[in-house]
Formats: sequence, structure tokens, C-alpha cells
Amino acid sequence: MNALLLQDLDVFYGPTQITRAVTLSVAAGESFALVGESGSGKSTVLKAIAGLAPKWNGAISVFGTPQPHGISRALSRHCQMVFQDPYGSLHPRKTVDATLAEPLAIHGLNDHNRRIEAVLADVGLDPRFRFRYPHQLSGGQRQRVSIARALILEPKLLLLDEPTSALDVSVQADVLNLLKRLRQEHGLTYLLVTHNLSIVSFLCDRLAVMRVGQIVETADVAALKAGRLRHPYSQELVDLSQRTIV
Repeated sequence: MNALLLQDLDVFYGPTQITRAVTLSVAAGESFALVGESGSGKSTVLKAIAGLAPKWNGAISVFGTPQPHGISRALSRHCQMVFQDPYGSLHPRKTVDATLAEPLAIHGLNDHNRRIEAVLADVGLDPRFRFRYPHQLSGGQRQRVSIARALILEPKLLLLDEPTSALDVSVQADVLNLLKRLRQEHGLTYLLVTHNLSIVSFLCDRLAVMRVGQIVETADVAALKAGRLRHPYSQELVDLSQRTIV
């Protein structure tokens, strides 16, 4: 079963077309990456799925259900997004408890205490963090709270927009290991946006390479690891990644 299906997705910001005929499928339980240089349209695809970029043509289907343009309350029970910047995505005047309780209240879910304590444990934060404010947390802790907020409604699909790029290198590996563990324990599906091919190799099963709003190649991660991506632009990304590592 497909967790996500995009067909001929054209996304617009005002009169400007950002993506062109983006078509891809992500199987339930799969971790799929969108890679490409800044401005290639990767994050725009995530925003369209989440309802944050409502002007689009084509089709978006999540677990077999066609999605409307704009934010859908029904979608949020099945699909959540983790944003790039943990400093900007958390309300500075809300405690961790208030941040996690809000989606539960919106959806009329009970047993707040149990759910909040369980999701904090899932992301590796002990109960003492529950009543702290974002400014009292490190960058890695804030991103763990962001992941907890995405998980609190128990969705099966997470949209991950550069989830470690704003973090110190010393904590990036911890967050990636957390995401890998959560996927295994909860049977999650990931659609990850990144420019870091090392992260793709560690976390993902397949990838699509985007350039100027279009997908130019889709491949298994095994092909990435073996250096067997076919498109010249894909190979440019691999070569640039290797030079950066050196």
C-alpha cells in the first residue's frame, strides 16, 4: 500500500510555478528522500502535502485518500511535519506541555497526561522537561520536542524538512538515530527533504533527485552508495558531497 502518492504535482507561489509534474510514490513503512540544491522545490513539495502551499494542480493522496487544497484536519491525524528550525517552530511563550497538549485538545483526545508522558519518553526526554519553555532547552532538545509534537496524534507519515540542518554537528547524529529508532518502533513512513547525501544513506530506502522543480531521477539508496546514479546532475551532487566530506 502506498502511504503517499503524488501525480503530476505543479505547485505555485502566486503566479510563479515552483514544481513541474512531480510524480512519486512512497510505500507504507518506507523512508524516501527528496534531494537537490537549494531552490529545487523539495520543501515546496512537503508544504503542498501538508496544506501549507495550497495553490497546486495534480493529485496528492495519503494512504489512499485524495487530499484537498489547504490544511486538512483529517490529514493531520495521519500525516505530520517536522520543520527545519527548532528555534522558530516552537512558540516561545508555551511550555512543552502546552505545545503537546494543543493538538490533543483540537482533536478532542483525552488522557493527556499519559499521551504526553509517553511521547516524551519516545523521544528521549524525561518528565522534567514537560513544563520548560523553549529557551530553557538546547537545540537538540527543541527538535526532540518538535518530533514529539508531530508524533502526539500517532500519525503514520512524517514529513521531515531538513530535520538536523539547524543543529550542531555534535547532536545531529543523536537526532538521526532517534528518527531511525522511531521508524522501526512505530512503523512510520518518512518523506525526508535534505541536501545531505550521507543522511540519505543512513536513514532512507529510496531517493528522488530534484532540479529546478522537476524530478530527474529516482533510485534505490543502494545505487547511491555504489555510485550508480545515472543522471549527470545526480552525479554532480554525489561528487560535491564527497568533496565536502573530504
